[in-house]
Amino acid sequence: MTRPDDPATPAAAPERPASAPERPAEIRPRTTARRAPGATARRGPADPVKSLLHHHRDLCERAVDPLEIAAGLEAHGLTDRTAARYRHRDVFALAEELYARMPPRTREPAAGRPPGPGPDTDARAAWTLLALLPGAACLATAGVLRVTEGVLGDGTRALVTVVGAVLACLALRACLGRGPLRAPEGAGRAGMYGCWLLSYAVYGEELLAQVMTGGPDGPWDGTPAPLLGLAAAVAPAAWCAHLFTVHAHRKLAGSRALEEFGAGVRPLLLAAVTLFLGALLPLLYLADLGLGGGGTPVAAVALGVLFFVARLLAAHGLPEPGTVALAAACAVEAGAPALVLSARLPGLEPLARPVNALVSAGGTGAVSALACGGAAVGLLLHAAFALSRASAHTRT
Repeated sequence: MTRPDDPATPAAAPERPASAPERPAEIRPRTTARRAPGATARRGPADPVKSLLHHHRDLCERAVDPLEIAAGLEAHGLTDRTAARYRHRDVFALAEELYARMPPRTREPAAGRPPGPGPDTDARAAWTLLALLPGAACLATAGVLRVTEGVLGDGTRALVTVVGAVLACLALRACLGRGPLRAPEGAGRAGMYGCWLLSYAVYGEELLAQVMTGGPDGPWDGTPAPLLGLAAAVAPAAWCAHLFTVHAHRKLAGSRALEEFGAGVRPLLLAAVTLFLGALLPLLYLADLGLGGGGTPVAAVALGVLFFVARLLAAHGLPEPGTVALAAACAVEAGAPALVLSARLPGLEPLARPVNALVSAGGTGAVSALACGGAAVGLLLHAAFALSRASAHTRT
C-alpha cells in the first residue's frame, strides 16, 4: 500500500471542470491579409522599359546604334519629359538601354543601308563632279548661242537651245540621284512645279508685260541669265547640304537631350542657307553680266533659296512641305496673268487691281519675287522646326 506523499507515486493531474471545453492550439495569424472578393491588385509595371521594348521591337531590331532608336522614339512622339515615366532622364538614355537589351545578332547593319556622312574622298569627288554638270551644260549652250549669233538661223538656234536644255535636265537628274541632294524614292513629285518656276523665271516677266498691255500678241523674249545662275549654283547647294548634314550628325552624336540637339541644329540650318545665298548671289550676277541682262533679279534669288530648302527637306525624308511650297509659288505666278485676263470680262475689272498695284510698285518681276520669296520664307520656318528633330537625320 502506497502513501499519497510517496515520491514514487506520480502526481495526479488536476481535474478540469466538465463545463470548460478544450481550447484548440493557438494559430499564428497569416502575414498577408485575404483580398476581398472582387478586389483587384494595384500593381505598377515592374519594368516599364520591357513593355516599351516589346512595343518598338521592330525599331530596336533594325537600329544599328542608339541614336537611331532615339530618333525613332521621337518620331513616335516620345519626348524627354515622357522618358521620365520610364525612369530615364531623357530619350537618349532610354534609347541606350533599349539598344543594350537587344541581342547582339540583331545589331548588324542591313546590307542596303546607305553609309553615313563620312570623309569618303572618292564619293565626294563623284557627286561634286555631277553637281558641276548642270551649270556646265547651260554655260556651253549659252556660249554656242553667243558665238553663232547672226550665223545660224532661228530654227537652228532653237534646236541648240532645246538640246542644251535636255542635257542640263539629264545632268540635274544625275546630280539629284546621288550625293547630299539625293532624296528617298517618291520624293520627285515636285519636278513639274520646278519646271514651271524655271520657265517663268525665263519667260514670265515678258509674258506678264504683254498680258497687261492687251496681249499676248506674239513671241516674247526670254531672259536666260537666271537659269544659268541657278544651274551653276547646284554645286554650292550640294556642298552646303553636305556640310549641314555632317555637322548635324556630329551634333546628334554629342547631344544628351532632344531640346539640346534642336537648339544646336537651328543655327546650322541658318548658316547653311546663308552660305548658299552667299554663293548664289555672285553666280547670278556673273550670269547676268555675261548675258547682258539688266541686273540680278530678286525673284531669281528667292527661287534659288526656295529650291535649296525644298531639296534639303526632301534629302532628309521630308518632301511634302517642299512640294506644297513649290505648288503655292506656281499658283501665285499663274494666277497673276489669269487675273489680268479675267478682268477683261465685263464686270470683272476689279480682279486685276492687286496685280496692277504690285507691278506698279515693283515691276513685272515683283509677282515672281512675292511668290517665291513668300514660299521660301514659310518653308524655311518649317524647316527650322522639322530639321531640328533627331528623326530627320537618320533617314539620310
